[in-house]
Amino acid sequence: TGQGAHSIAGVSSYCVGNLNIPGYNLPWEDGTFEYPGHLAPPLRICVEASNGASDYGNKYGEPVVHGFCRSFGLRLCSGERVEWVKPIMFSAGIGQMDARHAAKGAADEGMLVVKIGGPAYRIGMGGGAASSRVNDASTAALDFNAVQRGDAEMENRMNRLVRACIEMGIANPIVSIHDQGCGGNGNVLKEIVEEKGANYDIRTVTVGDPTLTVMEIWGAEYQENNALLLLPEHAPLLEQMAQREKCPICFVGSVTNDGKVIVTDSLAGEGEVATPVDLPLSLILAELPPKVFPTTRCLPKALTPLAFPEDLTVTMALDRVLRLLSVGSKRFLVHKVDRSVTGLVAQQQCVGPLQLPMADVAVIAQSHFTTVGIASACGEQPIKGLISSKAMARCTAAEMLTNMMWAKLSHRTDIKASGNWMWAAKLEGEGARIWDACEALKDAFLACGVGIDGGKDSLSMAARVGDETVKAPGMLTLTGYCTCTDVTATVTPDIKEPGQSVLLLVDFGAGNTRLGGCSLAQVFGQLGDESPDLDGAALADLCAVFDIVQGMVGEGRECGLLAGHDRSDGGLATTFLEMAFSGNCGLTLNLDAYSAVVEAARGSAPSAIELLFNEEAGIVVEVAADKAEALVARLTTEGCSRVVRLGETSSSSSAVTVTLNGIDVIKDNVANLRDIWEATSFELEARQRAPACVAMEKEGLKHRTTPTYAMSFTPQQMVLDPSTGLPPQQSSSSPQTPPPAVKVAVLRQEGSNGDREMAAALVAAGMEAWDVTMVDLAAGQVTLDQFQGLVFVGGFSYADVLDSGKGWCGTVKFNPTLQAQFDAFKNRPDTFSLGVCNGCQLMALLGWVPLAAAEQGEKQTRFVENASGKFESRWSSLRVLESPAVLLEGMQGSVLGVWVAHGEGRAHFPDPAVLDDVLTNHQAPLRYADDAGDVTQEYPFNPNGSPEGIAALCSEDGRHLAMMPHPERCFLAWQWPWMPAQVRDGLPPSTGAAGQVAPWIELFHNARRFCEKVRPPLPPRHFESQASSDL
Repeated sequence: TGQGAHSIAGVSSYCVGNLNIPGYNLPWEDGTFEYPGHLAPPLRICVEASNGASDYGNKYGEPVVHGFCRSFGLRLCSGERVEWVKPIMFSAGIGQMDARHAAKGAADEGMLVVKIGGPAYRIGMGGGAASSRVNDASTAALDFNAVQRGDAEMENRMNRLVRACIEMGIANPIVSIHDQGCGGNGNVLKEIVEEKGANYDIRTVTVGDPTLTVMEIWGAEYQENNALLLLPEHAPLLEQMAQREKCPICFVGSVTNDGKVIVTDSLAGEGEVATPVDLPLSLILAELPPKVFPTTRCLPKALTPLAFPEDLTVTMALDRVLRLLSVGSKRFLVHKVDRSVTGLVAQQQCVGPLQLPMADVAVIAQSHFTTVGIASACGEQPIKGLISSKAMARCTAAEMLTNMMWAKLSHRTDIKASGNWMWAAKLEGEGARIWDACEALKDAFLACGVGIDGGKDSLSMAARVGDETVKAPGMLTLTGYCTCTDVTATVTPDIKEPGQSVLLLVDFGAGNTRLGGCSLAQVFGQLGDESPDLDGAALADLCAVFDIVQGMVGEGRECGLLAGHDRSDGGLATTFLEMAFSGNCGLTLNLDAYSAVVEAARGSAPSAIELLFNEEAGIVVEVAADKAEALVARLTTEGCSRVVRLGETSSSSSAVTVTLNGIDVIKDNVANLRDIWEATSFELEARQRAPACVAMEKEGLKHRTTPTYAMSFTPQQMVLDPSTGLPPQQSSSSPQTPPPAVKVAVLRQEGSNGDREMAAALVAAGMEAWDVTMVDLAAGQVTLDQFQGLVFVGGFSYADVLDSGKGWCGTVKFNPTLQAQFDAFKNRPDTFSLGVCNGCQLMALLGWVPLAAAEQGEKQTRFVENASGKFESRWSSLRVLESPAVLLEGMQGSVLGVWVAHGEGRAHFPDPAVLDDVLTNHQAPLRYADDAGDVTQEYPFNPNGSPEGIAALCSEDGRHLAMMPHPERCFLAWQWPWMPAQVRDGLPPSTGAAGQVAPWIELFHNARRFCEKVRPPLPPRHFESQASSDL
């Protein structure tokens, strides 16, 4: 938008029909339901659609940090079937832009119209039309013709080009930019020149298929493509930048001033149309009369009160509710998607010592050298909308707010949201229901001081199945976002001080315990007749408590607020159990006080089922025991009158005991209950990972303990400019600035995505990082003899289509000039190299580790597919062993957490003798460790199956280190998703704007120290490559 922006992180979510997992019966799923043959079944969509989205984000280099997942299919008491036969794959992005680039520049005569990104293919034809009607097998050809194709590596290249432009600041050459979407060229090339007009030659558009017709080139909705306006004098610069990023670019036309879009075909032969498009923009982009869809407000359909089995116990209810996809673990989603790339992620989906997926809010930093960032969270409650669309909208708003509550925000009224409506709005009665939901949402947001500033819709959410039209539940998804003033302060759900804390419930439901549209109703194949809701007073309570909690976020033990979690899907039972699961501790709770609050509100005593499974809005907080009384008094006085002490956390036992009126309604072990919560996710995992690995992880989870970390050194503080609290401004050509001690080339290839966080880590340790591409080296613009350090970064060079690192390796080995240059650098005694992830794979293939290539030959050590057969995104433990690795000097004996994100990280030694030599010579300095800190082969502690737990290899002289994990993504304390007190207490105090360093910064300080120790005097040099600027 505007003149360019860049994305930082993503949100991915899925809504599908009944899963019908073979061999895993979920009793509420109706096995008689039929599904159309031209659509993939819900189970396949749930696994494979998330595979595709995850793979795209991994290769593009955008972490997925938030989301949700639902499965629903039910025949209502009216006989109507409601199900996501037509599924939802929802995605959103979090990013930032320079305020100077927020507004698009106006088109002016003579400006060039430029397309950047991937070539046109015969894909996405008629996509807009296909998505705007009820899905039907009779028109399946239209659907298949509308299918689009993603190319994550092209997205990476295109966005690198855009980012290179916007980082020029006021000199940004982009006048206006517009993404290509619905309608393809036929839409974007009209809108980019709105009012003015333009002349285009259709044959200047880059195509990947020479058989495309003019109509197909004009209308195909191929992705990874943008249009932009450019002044003619900036064309050479943009071409040069595009060449450096290997991003296709084509100049398709120029702006006129005649108000018309004219498209010519320069290859038109005799008898063919030479001007296929000649349209006045006034007819296309003018304010047209709105299209009217008549709708009627139908009489409310009969709703039946809930009727549960008379012998239903809390234990029986839990066994079902915890298995529901929307309630249970999302393990099958989070470990296959990169959650750490960019190094800007301060809070992703997983929390606590066991890193279980249940975070309420995502938080990212704006830079590696600030603790200011962005918080984002979703709200969605579609099943409640089948009872009342108004209540659904209010509950959705409440869920979004009770998720956002736990990040340190600039102010509640600064929250904005994107509203996405996915509804069968054209079917009878549905238009009125979505209208009611809009009205309710408007009023709720006005009451809370929250704004909604955008969104999208899909208003044909229905599919024909045989003779029946199956509607999807009307869906409103709110994606909230707000400035986060301190990314280090986020409160997470995991219990922090078992045995020294209590749990409090803050109830925004006015003492109601309505179960209609809740998870409990769904797992008994029912809907109910009364949904949870919030009136004006409840919203006022929510806002008051929100503000109180915001004042406490980041204060920690001082105010007593240790953990917090919203009450939503699954009700109160799920809320406090998830807190116990992630804290790996027991609970002793009593519901009598909560029961008294409900009885006072409605005049009758509630059942344990009502108390534990209603989904009225609320929050549960863990509070230090000595602060609880004061906090209850404050919340009651300033916020909400319904604040209930639930009970205590336990450090001496893993038992969960919940009583009501002296009777145990829950009495079990936290591991047993967690197994039920994980069960459905593990069933899905078994359909995407090696079953043996899944079984090992499932069994091992029962016995997990808090990981044992050890730090054998005190890491050095960041190298900062005392006047700014930031790393020094660096320029090797400035006569006023002495040349830095160490210059490091951060080398990347097409498809790399880990360069910026690597540059940040190097700069934080006092080195000068230079952004160098293989294009720079091949063109001779930069040579490696200018550097003492060389870092091969992570990512997916050439999208790993030739296996990991092989394409990149080929660009060196089959270029004699480059091969000689690389060999010379490797053999210089004053140099070091570091390869991470994809760079690690490359170094092995080049023969830099563990032995020279000539010594290995066909027995070359390399890194191959993970034993799980899947990409692994994990917070793993590494043990640092004695070794010659100069970058790990003084760190031996430590056991530290580290981010892992790779699909091919298993060290493979074709010659067992090489492995023996590596072990004998101590050339495997980093090993995966279990909870006890011992080297392990057990999955998932060892995420890839490497023999002897090998996570890294070094050269015999120790100057070259190749490692699969990512130290550059956790060199700052806020980048760690979990850090025990004994490690945090051993870190130097926070200085400057970047916050506290983490242990892995020592690796980069070691690199600098080595270079300073061994390097000969070097005169200052001038470089034509550009320094990394996101610092």
